[in-house]
Amino acid sequence: MKDDFTKDWIIENSIQVVSEYEKGILTLRALHYQLVGLGMTNDIQHYKRVVSAMIDARWNDQISFDTFSDLDRGMVGETPYKETILEKEIDNGQHQIEAWMRSYHKNRWENQPIYPEIFIEKKALQGVFQEVCSDWDIALGACKGYPSLTFLYESYKRFCDAADEGKRPLIIYFGDYDPSGEDIPRSIKENLSRFGVEVEVQRIALMEDQVVAWKLPPAPAKVKDSRTANWDGLGQVELDAVKPEKLMRLLKDAINEIFDPDLYDELMDQENDERVLYQKALKKFVKNMK
Repeated sequence: MKDDFTKDWIIENSIQVVSEYEKGILTLRALHYQLVGLGMTNDIQHYKRVVSAMIDARWNDQISFDTFSDLDRGMVGETPYKETILEKEIDNGQHQIEAWMRSYHKNRWENQPIYPEIFIEKKALQGVFQEVCSDWDIALGACKGYPSLTFLYESYKRFCDAADEGKRPLIIYFGDYDPSGEDIPRSIKENLSRFGVEVEVQRIALMEDQVVAWKLPPAPAKVKDSRTANWDGLGQVELDAVKPEKLMRLLKDAINEIFDPDLYDELMDQENDERVLYQKALKKFVKNMK
């Protein structure tokens, strides 16, 4: 039986939705939930319809090919092939020297008592969080469900090093609202403790009160998830269902809660004083080069 949410309906509304975001922010899953917010049925059939419609829309030049992010697939590195032009390289080198002269800066977190990292459940949403993390100089990691022991061991080493420097390790966590999404932060904390480092884990989203307040569309919790039988939540809601701007706002608020601006002002005063000495030393070095 046909419904109102045809391919034409999906494409027409998708064009409006994607126009509100920078390229690479939305995933196809996030677009699906935006369309659900406009009335479309929230099920796998309609999600597949969205995927199919977006394939056609991109081939038909209705939506740009670089609109959506797909961080689960990608190349590593590049193959350089363009001719090297000496004059251009000299010009680049001069600009690099100028950049180095201005580049001295203190590490934003070096005099803060906390060492934070951002963990997200899904790699597909990395593009949503990446800009904020870059602005705040905070590491971002995608757990892809329950993180592997390799992922956790690498995390343990970073947190252990930070703790040795007198920092308080902290994970700011974003995940789905479902049995596993609620349990993953506990698992992360316990495994890191088993490795030998105590890390506070703050779960920011998705929480039940957020699901209710934002009227997010729940689906039945996964039967295959062994935790579902003992879970009394409202139903599964993916983090993708939250608009990207809300997730970015939540992240900014969480960071502001732990960041001491007075300590940062002190750090900037120190940076300004040390930059003068840094530039003086570099100028002396360049002058004495043979």
